[in-house]
Amino acid sequence: MTLASMTGFARRDGAVGATRWTWEVRTVNGRGLDVRLRLPPGWDALDPPSRAAIAKALTRGSVTANLLLETEAGGGAGVRLNETALGAALAAAAEIHRRTGGAPASVDAILAVRGVLEVTDERMDEAAREALAAAILAGLDAALADLVAARRGEGAAVGAVVAAQVAAIAALAARAEASEGRRPEAIRARLAEQVRRLLETGAAFDAERLHQEAVLVATRVDVQEEIDRLKAHVDQARALLAGGGPAGRRLDFLAQEFGREANTLCSKSNDTELSRIGLDLKAVVDQLREQVQNLE
Repeated sequence: MTLASMTGFARRDGAVGATRWTWEVRTVNGRGLDVRLRLPPGWDALDPPSRAAIAKALTRGSVTANLLLETEAGGGAGVRLNETALGAALAAAAEIHRRTGGAPASVDAILAVRGVLEVTDERMDEAAREALAAAILAGLDAALADLVAARRGEGAAVGAVVAAQVAAIAALAARAEASEGRRPEAIRARLAEQVRRLLETGAAFDAERLHQEAVLVATRVDVQEEIDRLKAHVDQARALLAGGGPAGRRLDFLAQEFGREANTLCSKSNDTELSRIGLDLKAVVDQLREQVQNLE
């Protein structure tokens, strides 16, 4: 499977008899799968199968799917009351009035309840209506296939950017590991210089205590553990990129882990070069986090 972006757009249209249908489906970033489905009045029965088709095709993103229907002039379009929906709306309005004592519901308010009014085609019998519904749902499947292809195309581009950023993190981790400033000899030399300056002040020091403090300082500035974790996270990120599929959430988690290690490396560093590497790491990680949030 390939990576997929969460942003995309697709449009499909067609006609059955005198009725033309158009699907427009667009998606943007989202934490989960959030579907907003807009159907013409009288076609509420398409809601469950349409949502099922969207959930089958997509796993993440904020989805807006609009269905437009147009009937040719003189096509026999009409409006009828759905008696069942009207009865339910009137009963609910009466109960609300009884409980609250407010003004009774207006005719406009009742008619605005979804499903009370249905748009019909006087020339369309049940068989024709079922044929149109089948064509509409097939059109949605086609639009979703186009959308998935578009999202995968963009996902491949985002994946290439993410792969380059992961490679940059790996290179910076290698630079940090090879940094002269974190070698024991360099740390020892810096500590010795600091001790020399203190001794020049003429103050008395406990040599044993000074040695213990030096060991503690050397331990605190050791960043090997952070470097090892950075390497492990790089391996995980590359495996996710190679595996494809819905990897956005896991890559986002890894981006947070990269950030945590970069922050710790900066806080531990007492060397200019290592601090510069840590700041470069933080900059790349911030860019990585922005990119992976676009992935499904």
